[in-house]
Amino acid sequence: MKKSLFYLLLVIAALMVACSEKDSNKKIETAANNKEQENSATSEMKLVNDGKLTFAMSGLLKPLNYKENEKLVGFDVEIGNEISKRIGLEPNPVTNPWETILQGLRGEKYDAIIGSMTATEERAKQVDFSDPYYISGATVFISSKNTDIKSFEDLKGKTIGVMQASTYVEDAKKYTDKIKEFPSEIYALQDLPPGRLDAVITDKIVGISAMKESGLEIETVGEEIKREEIAVAINKDNQVLLDAINKAIADMVADGTYKEISTKWFGKDLLE
Repeated sequence: MKKSLFYLLLVIAALMVACSEKDSNKKIETAANNKEQENSATSEMKLVNDGKLTFAMSGLLKPLNYKENEKLVGFDVEIGNEISKRIGLEPNPVTNPWETILQGLRGEKYDAIIGSMTATEERAKQVDFSDPYYISGATVFISSKNTDIKSFEDLKGKTIGVMQASTYVEDAKKYTDKIKEFPSEIYALQDLPPGRLDAVITDKIVGISAMKESGLEIETVGEEIKREEIAVAINKDNQVLLDAINKAIADMVADGTYKEISTKWFGKDLLE
């Protein structure tokens, strides 16, 4: 009887070891399959550098993207880093002058633009855009001492500053032919208090942040000129990469990571 019980226990122990080994092998096989699928997907993304998502920005839009101790930081950078990780790539943020940033993308200097670019129909003829990763609007800023401009109508004939190659150039043309273009909105906004410009048209978030960060004595005029969807730009015919970026953005929103990043930089969810 004791022998039978002993052999029964041996059999049970052997079965448990076999099941454990089977489960372990299955986990290893599943992990290997997932890694293989991940590698297969990234290999179809037509990347500039294998294993990396190289994404560009001007590096001049505090707090969206700027340099601190020679390192790129800001909201755009954190969004780009998070997207990269979620699609299994190493983040590689770089800078490029804004006026040639689209040419750089089409010339395959980088894989994407994650630099607060507004998705427009005109730009969409050259590149593909992801789902928006924040919503903003074109806004008019003036010096706090300016008593001449109280509405958009008062912009007629005035000197307006905008960022080079931005959508705001066309907005300014609706009011004046006296337009000054700058490599950065910040430089334009700094010209308002001394009176070198009458107004600046720029992204609402950029202007408000400049007011807080630099203590610029400026204010807004009316509501936004237009609503803008800010998205990731990539080259056409790269659907695998586009789908991966869209999924990463959706997942970030769903699990609260996006809200956490947005609140860190702006105190609110920029998609709400």
